[in-house]
Parts: sequence; structure tokens; C-alpha cells
Amino acid sequence: MLKKQFKIITHTGFAVPATMLVMTTSMAKSRMILEYRDDFIELKNSPKTVMDIMLLNIRPGDYFNIKADGIDEHEALQSIANSLSNLGLECLE
Repeated sequence: MLKKQFKIITHTGFAVPATMLVMTTSMAKSRMILEYRDDFIELKNSPKTVMDIMLLNIRPGDYFNIKADGIDEHEALQSIANSLSNLGLECLE
């Protein structure tokens, strides 16, 4: 299992990054989990997953982790880091 930490550095909403996160993780074969404070969300390709992420109320300056477990975990996390960095999130590794 691999894990990367991300920080939100923009002051815009989190709807677009949440949608991008779900779309990117849907291409992975690995099991992907978002961890924020004491909450865990399995990232699946569904509108419910986007809503679950939005309900976490992640704000600018907050940190969260993405965990990947599976055959393509390294590639999946790198793909997420690349996608989210274009949307104002910083990968801290």
C-alpha cells in the first residue's frame, strides 16, 4: 500500500478537484481511499463518491491523503498527483 499527502493551496471550491479525483481513480485497478481527518472514502466512479468527498468540507490549507493498494498503485498515485496539481493542489509525498 502506498500513500501520498496533498494540500489544497487554492481558494476556490473543491467540486472540480473532487470530480477529477473520482474520474482519475476510476481508471486505476488498485483500491483507492481518500483519508481526511478521521474519515475514509473509497474512491469509486460514482456521483455518490463525489458527494461524499464534498461532504468532508475540505478547505484551502487542509491536508488529506490518498492511499492506493494494488497492482498499479504507484502509477495511480502519480496520475492523481499530476491531475490535481493542475487544479491547485500540492502533492507533498
